Amino acid sequence: MKAKRNTIQRQLILNGVRELNIHATAEQVYDHVVAKHPSISKATVYRNLGQMAESGELMNIGNLGGATHYDHNCHQHYHFLCEKCHRVFDVNTYFPDLCNQLTNQLTNMDGFEIREHHLDFVGLCRDCKSR
Repeated sequence: MKAKRNTIQRQLILNGVRELNIHATAEQVYDHVVAKHPSISKATVYRNLGQMAESGELMNIGNLGGATHYDHNCHQHYHFLCEKCHRVFDVNTYFPDLCNQLTNQLTNMDGFEIREHHLDFVGLCRDCKSR
């Protein structure tokens, strides 16, 4: 994909995702950015988030509770998704040997060309479990 211009709006949105630091949804990013810059439109935020995820500046970590979540931390890592409060947590353990084994097996058995993978754990976070 060709590089996108680094517009002021794009930088505000990227900064918003970083400042929130919560695996934010597009709506959360919009609310954060519009509070400081009321002239930015919701369409601009949504469009730029999608473009930044597509270009690898952000990670689209999928849909939970009806909303796509974005991560500014783009290195390979896993996520835990709480099915009750819909928060997303980083899992700081990475299993490269297991990942390589699975990738090789899928490639050899089924002929897939795997370019990336994502592994999410779903359940109840500590707070929701204790309630």
